[in-house]
Amino acid sequence: MSLPGRGATLPGDPPGGRRAVAVWSTGVAVYFVAVIFRTSLGVAGLDAADRFHVGASALSTFSILQLLVYAGMQIPVGLLVDHLGTKKVLSIGAVLFTAGQLGFAFSPSYGTALASRALLGCGDAMTFISVLRLGTRWFPARRGPLVAQLAGLVGMAGNLVSTLVLSRLLHGIGWTPAFAGSALAGAVVLVLTLLFLKDHPEGQEPEPSPHRGAAYVRRQIAASWREPGTRLGLWVHFTTQFPAMVFLLLWGLPFLVEAQGLSRATAGELLTLVVLSNMVIGLVYGQIVARHHAARLPLALGTVAATALLWAATLAYPGEHAPMWLLLVLCTVLGACGPASMLGFDFARPANPPERQGTASGITNMGGFIASMTTLFAIGVLLDATGDDYTVAFSAVFVLQALGIGQILRLRGRAARRERERLVASRVETVHVPAA
Repeated sequence: MSLPGRGATLPGDPPGGRRAVAVWSTGVAVYFVAVIFRTSLGVAGLDAADRFHVGASALSTFSILQLLVYAGMQIPVGLLVDHLGTKKVLSIGAVLFTAGQLGFAFSPSYGTALASRALLGCGDAMTFISVLRLGTRWFPARRGPLVAQLAGLVGMAGNLVSTLVLSRLLHGIGWTPAFAGSALAGAVVLVLTLLFLKDHPEGQEPEPSPHRGAAYVRRQIAASWREPGTRLGLWVHFTTQFPAMVFLLLWGLPFLVEAQGLSRATAGELLTLVVLSNMVIGLVYGQIVARHHAARLPLALGTVAATALLWAATLAYPGEHAPMWLLLVLCTVLGACGPASMLGFDFARPANPPERQGTASGITNMGGFIASMTTLFAIGVLLDATGDDYTVAFSAVFVLQALGIGQILRLRGRAARRERERLVASRVETVHVPAA
């Protein structure tokens, strides 16, 4: 697979090319490892319940706390990326998520395991926004949608490693060796970042800025939030990402094993299908949006509709268990959730100038993780309250989808008008720039 870097660029655009691919790949490697660590609990949920002697609500707290930290860090991380640059932020993130994974391996109690997952979530929060910023610094703007989808694809490859490799290690060599051994990957990507990553190409250094205080932070956040495109991006991310995130991060394996009567091996294969579907659909969505910018919203809403339809069909199936063909279609459609959530950044990116890209991306990225955190908690509580009735528990998905669709429809007109105004203004500025 090769990254886009060739072709004509606009004045002031980064050049792309092999150097851009090499630097970007280093940053994406950090994100890849962060996703492995983030999703490692998804294949270890039942083992964690046995190891720490906890029920569904307490088990969901692992992922809820991790996502709470992740979501809460998004705006601060966006500000840090805008101010410190990607290399420093990615390095800090690698240290934190590696320490969290290592701590989780040796945690003797539920409390210390919770603290380790929180530390992991803090480090994980620093990766994706940094990678998005790296892409905008090294590749032409017209390549933005495809580069972002490719970053998401690499992240899903990390999920695939959790599903295929870490799950086997867990049941082969045990809890502590599996998690401690995986932590070595964090040390490797930290060294790569320190040695090879660079914030921007030569000759395209941003203008130096003086020390920025609380007033700057408030202005940066307020200016990003005022843009309808930023808010629309948040709600697109909110509405599209969480069904697959909840399924892969924690509740998919228990649902398939306990509610659908599948073996762990078969359930693991279905989780793998979600990841593989995500990777294929991500490439397709990236190509479509790069060629047809107006396809962003239809793709997002279509993904939400398809996901809701398949969940409804699965949960309402009259038999004791849904048939395998239906579960296969459900998992295939869930694979579209990740690529659809990436479309949120394609609304926020053109709505904000370069100096606000990190902040705007942080706001957008909060959406899906807030939705995932809320749904993880709701499913855990409903499972405990109903005696493990997965039909009732997973109905929480529809509530958040309805909320998100309402907000998307409310904001889409304003965001489209504002984007057209910016496009016209940029063309006028280009026409009036005097020749060198």
